[in-house]
Amino acid sequence: MRSFKAKMTAWFVAVAMALPFSIGSAAAILTEAIPIGRTAGIRMESDGLIVESVDPVMTAMGELSPAGQAGIREGDILLGVDGQMPEDGQALQKKVALSAGQPMQLKIRRDGKEFTVSGAAVQDKSGIYRLGLTVRDSIAGIGTITYVDPATGEYGSLGHGICDGDTGVLVPLRDGSLMESSVSGVVKGVAGTPGSLQGDFNLQQDMGSVEENTVTGIFGVLTDDSYYAGKKPVPVAKPEEIKTGKAVILSNVDGEEVREYTCEITKLYGEGGEYDRCMNIKITDNALIEKTGGIVQGMSGSPILQNGKLVGAVTHVLVSDPARGYAVQIQRMLENMEELR
Repeated sequence: MRSFKAKMTAWFVAVAMALPFSIGSAAAILTEAIPIGRTAGIRMESDGLIVESVDPVMTAMGELSPAGQAGIREGDILLGVDGQMPEDGQALQKKVALSAGQPMQLKIRRDGKEFTVSGAAVQDKSGIYRLGLTVRDSIAGIGTITYVDPATGEYGSLGHGICDGDTGVLVPLRDGSLMESSVSGVVKGVAGTPGSLQGDFNLQQDMGSVEENTVTGIFGVLTDDSYYAGKKPVPVAKPEEIKTGKAVILSNVDGEEVREYTCEITKLYGEGGEYDRCMNIKITDNALIEKTGGIVQGMSGSPILQNGKLVGAVTHVLVSDPARGYAVQIQRMLENMEELR
């Protein structure tokens, strides 16, 4: 493992080299996969600027909200200003500052629909023109790779989508990559406060692409096969093969080591379950509970195996009890991959 250049903390959802990605054909025939359980750094650039907040601007005449008056809301995706897309928040502020208070045409996406509103920036007390928006253009953190198809290097990870932490909006993906990681520390979870993995990352070289961000996870291609070289695939369980009872998870909570920990599937939701909450699980492994308190941020995507078959992936922790949480059935992830063709 090469030395790492940066530190990040795991995501919790309620957080390049792009190769051709033929998800449909691979997912449709995937009956075996290699369970991974290793963390990776995930870096994504959004397709548009996510509006995290609409804020008042303190002017010489008092508080004004030009963005709010234009009809912009938290969670909107800003796609363009006067026909051009600012690359990031800094470029947006520069364009707004140069507008000198003249009306601007702002292209917005909301709930899958696109429309244009007109807004004019106002001067704050220092004389800078502002719209009163806080936006996000990228997101980064740590997550766990669930499985990989050894024939293609295509992977699935997280088991849930990457959403903006402030608005809960699924981040529209423009570009993304995976970075090699090592777990450097754990903030232990306790009732009422979720814990988290802390990771070191190599920012100098990507080890894979992020091609899709969906409700059941992120998907892409691992260009570095060291994460799965020499590992054997296991059968993928059909939904009717998954039972309540004993199971195991593969997780990486220290360094680069992936270990097997015992757990129990306590409830199955069947067709009534949400995409990322198909079953309840309980961590029963004393060593993992001692280390992390149970499920922590960053363990999302940890593969779950039962009777030698890959059955699902950890997705969420119950805030009131870190030993318990939710998981997605593996078939939901594969079905989602197939729908993306």
